Amino acid sequence: MAAEDRAPEDAATAHLRAAGFAGPYDLAIVTGTGLGALVEAVEDRVSLAYAAIPGFPAPGVSGHGGRLHRGRLAGRPVLVFEGRAHAYETGNAAAMRVPLAAARALGVRRLLLTNACGSLRPEVGPGSLVMLADHINLSGLNPLIGEASDARFVPMTEAYDAGLRAHLAAAAGEIGLRLHSGVYAWFSGPSFETPAEVRMAGFLGADLVGMSTVPETILARFLGLSVAAVSVVTNLAAGIAGGDPHHAETKAVAAGAGADLARLAAVFVGRLDA
Repeated sequence: MAAEDRAPEDAATAHLRAAGFAGPYDLAIVTGTGLGALVEAVEDRVSLAYAAIPGFPAPGVSGHGGRLHRGRLAGRPVLVFEGRAHAYETGNAAAMRVPLAAARALGVRRLLLTNACGSLRPEVGPGSLVMLADHINLSGLNPLIGEASDARFVPMTEAYDAGLRAHLAAAAGEIGLRLHSGVYAWFSGPSFETPAEVRMAGFLGADLVGMSTVPETILARFLGLSVAAVSVVTNLAAGIAGGDPHHAETKAVAAGAGADLARLAAVFVGRLDA
């Protein structure tokens, strides 16, 4: 990667170090729509608005706070991105590249992504937590388009790290929380999927549909980070058992399930090697 291409990432990293955000951290977390309870679980929290950090995006979706936090979760140092920028906001699938690259430069090696999503499985209804085993990119977008180096050819055979998934499953078992596993299909949004699109995704092997996470997974693997992801089911997808999703429903159900996600994340990070 050319030095000029790294300039925004270097500026963000330098700013964060000067602001007291130097790592290392045992885990970085990106929170999805309405999942602020996870932020509240972080102790000794120090926060910065994305707007104050060079190169960081300005999330324009309600339910995404747009703040970076450092602190401790289960006694372990963590970096928490409260909210994300989505590809549908500007057409830029690499909107989270600078934040993730800065996290990598600050010593992050593992990333936990969270999101709100629709379920194609009626038995996995609103409020359920689903660990991602794989994804399908149906957006037609990729955050590495335009990357000039051969590093753009990122292997995605194990996009979601098997070891981290095992820790998530064990953490869920430890606290008696049911954690499903599934495949997430990424649609660009911002409109919700049609019933026909949902049926197509199901035929292709998807269990969930959503508008985020996949570009961050690709960017994280490009940066050498290990990735795990957990979806909060906020609705049944369009046409599934009467599903008719709305953003207000997404925020409300995600907020209710946020406490379970926070408990899971705390036990999960506690299981990781320093």
